[in-house]
Amino acid sequence: MKKLIIFAFIGLLAQLIDGALGMAYGVTSTTLLLTFGIAPAVASASVHLAEVVTTAASGASHIKFGNVDKQAVYRLIIPGSIGAFLGATFLSNLPGDLVKPYISLFLLLLGVYVLTRFLFKFSTSEEKKGIELSRKQSIPLGLIAGFADATGGGGWGPIATPVLLSRKGMSARKVVGTVDTSEFAIAVSATLGFLISLGWEEVNWLWVGALMIGGIIAAPIAAWLVQKVPAQLMGVLVGGFIILVNARTIVHTWIENDAVYPYIYIGIALVWIVAIFYTVSKLGSYKNLNKAQDKPLAD
Repeated sequence: MKKLIIFAFIGLLAQLIDGALGMAYGVTSTTLLLTFGIAPAVASASVHLAEVVTTAASGASHIKFGNVDKQAVYRLIIPGSIGAFLGATFLSNLPGDLVKPYISLFLLLLGVYVLTRFLFKFSTSEEKKGIELSRKQSIPLGLIAGFADATGGGGWGPIATPVLLSRKGMSARKVVGTVDTSEFAIAVSATLGFLISLGWEEVNWLWVGALMIGGIIAAPIAAWLVQKVPAQLMGVLVGGFIILVNARTIVHTWIENDAVYPYIYIGIALVWIVAIFYTVSKLGSYKNLNKAQDKPLAD
């Protein structure tokens, strides 16, 4: 019973982060299941089955709060679903660990770009209302992100979110909501692939149910937060999180000295915190300046 409560809490925390920043549900939940000695394919199958419900709740919440570009969703779900199904079907035969560090390095660099752009070069006037995504762009992005999501237990958000945010004028709120909403189709496709290759008996339904409950509770809270957080601050939050998540993979792959891990994580976290405080203070200054300009002159 205690384990189920822990799983529900992890599902809540993971969905809260995922719904607010556009990534982390799969990565967080899969990592937890792997620490209990569960096989990677079974862990990924359990997480994707839970995501069928949590992403539906998250997508409905984001649509309600106006965080979604529906045209971009339609263009992402077909290639994403194909990639997820193929990744789930062939998961046991793929050397995913070999390619993962290089993908993480690419995403970390994108995270640095997203963070610096929203920190220093962002202007509300350049922010677009929707997401300009052509079919030529959506097909490779959907295939790669969907495939990575199924093989790694989480990759749709960590790949799709930074790639879309790296484009000039992208609305962080729209990107997060769109990626989260489209993830429902990816979760369904990956789950079908896992059930075909593994069978229903491999899934622990109690764990899946606990993850679902936590995610359902967090979904509307996260969507509400996305609507309320200023666009510049949202971009800084997402950019820093992208760096932190991918730095972990790179550090564990290419640095053998475990003793330096905490210092690297603390260093990244400190830079991220400073960036957040700087953004908040800048937003506060703009707000005070606008109030002063709107205040009528005394007689």
